[in-house]
Amino acid sequence: MSNISVWLSELRLRTLPLAAASIILGAGIAIQAQIFDLLIFSLSLITALLLQILSNLANDYGDAISGVDNGKRVGPLRAMQSGAISQKSLKIAILLTTSLVVVSGITLLVIALGSNSTSWVVFLLLGLLAIVAAITYTMGKLHYGYRAMGDLAVFLFFGLVGVVGSYYLYGLTFSWSLLLPATSVGLLSAAVLNINNMRDIYTDKEAHKTTLVVLWGLKNAFIYHLSLIVGAFICAVYYFSQLENVQAWQFIFLLSFSPLIKSCLILKEAISKDIRDGQVFNDELKNTALSTFVFSLLFALVLI
Repeated sequence: MSNISVWLSELRLRTLPLAAASIILGAGIAIQAQIFDLLIFSLSLITALLLQILSNLANDYGDAISGVDNGKRVGPLRAMQSGAISQKSLKIAILLTTSLVVVSGITLLVIALGSNSTSWVVFLLLGLLAIVAAITYTMGKLHYGYRAMGDLAVFLFFGLVGVVGSYYLYGLTFSWSLLLPATSVGLLSAAVLNINNMRDIYTDKEAHKTTLVVLWGLKNAFIYHLSLIVGAFICAVYYFSQLENVQAWQFIFLLSFSPLIKSCLILKEAISKDIRDGQVFNDELKNTALSTFVFSLLFALVLI
């Protein structure tokens, strides 16, 4: 494998649609409210994607250092784990990506916030928290992903902050109703992480990495997974039911839940049969992430 191919694999580009989901959904709501701005959308999307890449790099670094990534891993082989990328090179990549996030984020705030000092303070703090969260998920002494807090972080940043935060940047305005679609995409994003953690339960236990799945066990984790999917469905439907002049065709976004239901059935069977090769979970992780992106895209489109 060429050096370029190794780095492209390390960036885990397949995770980027999930990172884009909340930004796209927020943009759809902004278009409906007639406050959309293409430049703000572009910078919001770039910043979100860079944060996801930063998280991917830091996650691979942290898991390799801690020993979670080892020969028993059932997920995709990672570059530092395999020796294809050195520890020093990955550190440099993390620092470079962090710098790009800062440049992109500050540019976004300059354009969107102007001289609004209160908003500047809030968004600088949110930006700092986002960078810290991306890096310390598995990296450093504060690695909260090893303390069963990863689901909460994903829900907050991929859901509430992604949707509500990006929407606010368009018109410096907020509506409580935004919490409903933000919660939907946040719960679906947490469901993606939950599948990842169900797949890795045995290697995580050996490496003393505590996730909700490790705490609860696979059967309870599956019940939790179902609650995430159902919760996302209820919040999305309720949001649309509160809008004026809603037409039946606009609920087409619910089609994205069909593969999610199928995925739940497959996961239930895999857990009941104690399948440990990881391929089933990898496939459903991919399907759930793609369904989350499609949900956000359809949700945004029917609002336009």
